[in-house]
Amino acid sequence: MPRIFAVSICLLLASLTTLHAQEKSIVVASTTSTQDSGLFGYILPMFKAKTGIDVKVVAQGTGQALETGRRGDADVLFVHAKAQEEKFVADGFGVKRFDVMYNDFVLIGPKEDPAGLKGGNDVVAALKGIYEKATSFVSRGDKSGTHTAELALWKAASLDPAGAKPSWYREIGQGMGAALNTAAAMGAYVLSDRGTWISFKNKDALQIVVEGDKRLFNQYGIMLVNPEKHPTVKKDLGQAFIDWILSAEGQNAIRSYRIGGQELFFPNADPEQMKKAG
Repeated sequence: MPRIFAVSICLLLASLTTLHAQEKSIVVASTTSTQDSGLFGYILPMFKAKTGIDVKVVAQGTGQALETGRRGDADVLFVHAKAQEEKFVADGFGVKRFDVMYNDFVLIGPKEDPAGLKGGNDVVAALKGIYEKATSFVSRGDKSGTHTAELALWKAASLDPAGAKPSWYREIGQGMGAALNTAAAMGAYVLSDRGTWISFKNKDALQIVVEGDKRLFNQYGIMLVNPEKHPTVKKDLGQAFIDWILSAEGQNAIRSYRIGGQELFFPNADPEQMKKAG
């Protein structure tokens, strides 16, 4: 009997250990660019080695990621549509928003460049040129951060192809990789975040035609989903991830991620924010 009891205790402890390991994980809802660019594949093993916490990424457009957070189906959001993120916090769904890193958007076009945009640095003028010449344009059409930025740029040009729906403007409702592949197949223009563009493999038919406009700035932010709104949120584990991302170690991990010598994301967490996050 004592032997059976001892074996049972061992099995129970083993089960509890396994359960504890399984529970030491969080769900991060994030934009497709952080996943498709390879950033998460690079930095998450470093975080796990440091903390033992496993991060399960749900890669979606920013709009979808915010909805995932509103439902309480994620612990942390890591996205890039600042106005929407601030509204998420103001509405009580997030605890606090922190800047993490930035890169920029680039206007991609076919090698033939039918709208004659190559080498420009005024994205609004370029969009006006595309509109006037009715050259093919692919829109993600998925309420992502990139889609939000694209619509804002059309608005700055006093144009609304998403509303007018001309035949040359194609909304695909998919992620950045799919949008780039569609643009390559159609010989179309498309707005992309630079990180996904650098990591994109099917570049042969495409090129950057416009870059460097300050209106193409692309800021990323991170937030803990409010555990008072959703008690299932793993507050301590989620905060540990946020703290690490904002720390010198996490910021250096982001900085060190490169493809072909090119840095994809530029960390810019505010030291004062980091103190407040701790």
